[in-house]
Amino acid sequence: MALLGLAASIAATLGVYTVYKILNILYKEFNSPLHNVPGPKSAHWFFGNRLQIFKHVEDDQEGLWTEQYGRTVRINNIFGFSQLFTTDNKALQHIISNSYIYQKPAAARSFLTRLVGPGVLVVEEDVHKKQRKILNPAFGSAQLRALTEIFVQKSKQLRDLWADRAAEGGGVARVNVIPEFSTATLDIIGKAGFNYDFHSLGSHSEGARDELHKAFATIAAAGEKPTGLLNIFKSMVPFLGAVLPRRKIDKVIDSSKAVMRRIGLRLLSESRQKIAEGSNADSIGSRDLLSLLVRANMAKHIPEAQRLSEEDVLARTCSVKYDCHRDTKPLAATWALFALAENVEIQTRLRNELLTVDNENPSMDDLNALPYLDCVVRETMRAHAPVVATFRTAMRDDVIPLETPITEGQLIVVPITTLNRDPAIWGPDAHQFIPERWERSPPISTGIPGLWSHMMTFLGGPRACIGYRFSLVELKALLFTLVRGLEFELAVPAADIGRLPGSVVQQPIVRSDRAAGAQMPLLIKPFTQS
Repeated sequence: MALLGLAASIAATLGVYTVYKILNILYKEFNSPLHNVPGPKSAHWFFGNRLQIFKHVEDDQEGLWTEQYGRTVRINNIFGFSQLFTTDNKALQHIISNSYIYQKPAAARSFLTRLVGPGVLVVEEDVHKKQRKILNPAFGSAQLRALTEIFVQKSKQLRDLWADRAAEGGGVARVNVIPEFSTATLDIIGKAGFNYDFHSLGSHSEGARDELHKAFATIAAAGEKPTGLLNIFKSMVPFLGAVLPRRKIDKVIDSSKAVMRRIGLRLLSESRQKIAEGSNADSIGSRDLLSLLVRANMAKHIPEAQRLSEEDVLARTCSVKYDCHRDTKPLAATWALFALAENVEIQTRLRNELLTVDNENPSMDDLNALPYLDCVVRETMRAHAPVVATFRTAMRDDVIPLETPITEGQLIVVPITTLNRDPAIWGPDAHQFIPERWERSPPISTGIPGLWSHMMTFLGGPRACIGYRFSLVELKALLFTLVRGLEFELAVPAADIGRLPGSVVQQPIVRSDRAAGAQMPLLIKPFTQS
């Protein structure tokens, strides 16, 4: 009886807490100052304006609302809750600069912590600042200069794989390039992150791929799924995670994390042993992220109390490894090839420049010295930014310029593609792929608070993408190698290529074959100089 009474008391307490949290959220929404901000009427009692955004993903529905209502718009989210969408530069500067006030939504942080642990991708405030300071050297110019060899090596492997397929197909191969780029970039981050070769390229069967590859691929795929309502409720009422039944995906994630931890600890031990034996710190095998962290952690000047535990080292490495891979880098390369296949004259001009380099193993400096390659990469990241938007939650009441009051808990959309294609900034041809625009002076006067090239592709402020230089050099290496040796054509009309609705990343689809999911089919054949 006593136990039943205790259980009843606990259940009642949890029930009261849940009701309190829900009522508190409803009270804040009812009294939200955003009701005075212009925006579209809710189109659905449950989904608000979300269905309009999903159905019109290729029309940039938020951009159309910006034209209609102004640069700061109130949008109705699920259950009719307000969210703020702004393309106002001063407002965005304030939001991304004040990372202690505007943080990742709790649901996203909770889910990412489940996937990769408390690494730099997840943590906030002083903990994030400390982790970023530790990791910054891993993405400096010296480090990337050393890793370019890996980028080029894997790019050549992918080029040869496609050339072989074309030979088998009578001179041309039809290839869905998304999974191919995914395996190539996974191989790259394996070597650059752990000095571990997944051997993904060329391994077409599941049995041929090792268990770490499968585990990491599972984690990466899970991370691209939209944050479900259940995760949102769990973030609002944390104890729900302990009392609700576990889903199948949770068990799969746990199994994958166990594999990553087991192999990661083995690699950590091997790295520590090599460093203790005095291995050359400048060799490729010692320049991976894990080795750099271990070497820094073993430095004699580090007090024992400040040294990272094995779990901390693994969490930091896995978090960066996940952030560097995900679907963003494969998608950047995918959209780059789509743009080049659609615009043959651009592809030809780029190839002509690449062929002026007299060897197929360029250094990072060689790649960065190619002006038109740089223009193509910049235009890819502008016109086809892999991530559509990111989100922030206000941790306390605040006022966003110009005089927009924000209450604690308010969800804010930080747009990327809308800003990158804004005609008011980039001109009437903003939606067209024109690398030559970068040969002119970029729109510096617009004041976009982005980290790189006056764009929001890599965000800005304290939480800007730590690995953006890594991504850019890797993309240049891929394009250099592939476009020099291969020709690319569209396998379907350009008008048949669309974007997958409801995804935070820009995954291409074939409209006439939506059931197949994300894909980008291209016709590939070896390039022969006449």
